[in-house]
Amino acid sequence: MRFLAVAIVLLGSFLETALAGQATHGSSSGTGGTPAQHLHTKPLRISRAAHITRATVTDHGKTASKSKLWSTYDSVLSTAKYIDLTHTIEPDMPIWRGFGNITFSPAVNKLTGKPFTYAEDMFVATAYQLTTDQMGTQLDAPAHFNPYFASSDEIPATFALRKLVVIDVSDKVAKNSSYAMTVADVLEWEAEHGRIPRRSVVFVRSDWSRSWPHVDTDVFPQVLLETVQFLHLERDILFHGHEPLDTDMTSDFASEAWLLGHGYAQAEGVTNLHLLPPVGCLLSTGFPKFLGGVGSYVRYVAVCGSDWPHGVQPGTIPEAPLPEYANALVWGEQSGHRDRI
Repeated sequence: MRFLAVAIVLLGSFLETALAGQATHGSSSGTGGTPAQHLHTKPLRISRAAHITRATVTDHGKTASKSKLWSTYDSVLSTAKYIDLTHTIEPDMPIWRGFGNITFSPAVNKLTGKPFTYAEDMFVATAYQLTTDQMGTQLDAPAHFNPYFASSDEIPATFALRKLVVIDVSDKVAKNSSYAMTVADVLEWEAEHGRIPRRSVVFVRSDWSRSWPHVDTDVFPQVLLETVQFLHLERDILFHGHEPLDTDMTSDFASEAWLLGHGYAQAEGVTNLHLLPPVGCLLSTGFPKFLGGVGSYVRYVAVCGSDWPHGVQPGTIPEAPLPEYANALVWGEQSGHRDRI
């Protein structure tokens, strides 16, 4: 058996050498293409069987020790359903009327003054002209309104994973596009589902985002000042979130000013809340750390039970490697961003 295993390994090595030689021979023939050009042709792949065989032969027979968290991942999170609650950042996306539009452009090599290309540089990059850190799906840092409270880079890593509550007022918003959620709405929710857990995140479903990007950023569903005060002072939540890009339509930003002015963060621009149950999911929050930032572009992901009908499970879609597409990603001069066409 040991002889057979060694023979298989040698065969795998031989195949790798032969294929590498074939690729090298191809690059030196014809017009003599650059390495960058060959990098972006469809690669020759060693068979999966050869990889598995080599991994088996070199396996030391030991599995990393499990922890309670790893066991929880294996038993719960590995089969959970993951739902993205985040808008894609793109040019001409809805934005508060006081901020300028954002633009994308190919990143330029400062040494040559030319955009990076696959052919010449082996890679491309994108430059973003972002006029504000208050756009799209976001997490407002308290410093947005009060310089004595946390900026984006000062928000603790403990925000990363919390229990998620979803309060649905979409039926009332359907009758009144500027409906403001009340304390009574919260108590009605609790009468059906139980008391809101301490230090959880509360998202307000209004279905405003289902019309994105064709939304009205001046008239939108709101959350009353007394409601956000109740959620924080009486229920001690971590933060709340809503689908519109602002908390309320008052001239003095009453709800938002109270929240941020007292050191509370808030989520704005969340989406896909119609795909979530009112209780039972977790919220994963990931955001960049802009030094002294007062807002953060965020990737919110809901983690729901394996029996929930929406979302995707790990391992059921291509992850490693990620999928290869039929069409290449190319820069669009008219669209102002990269796309597959």
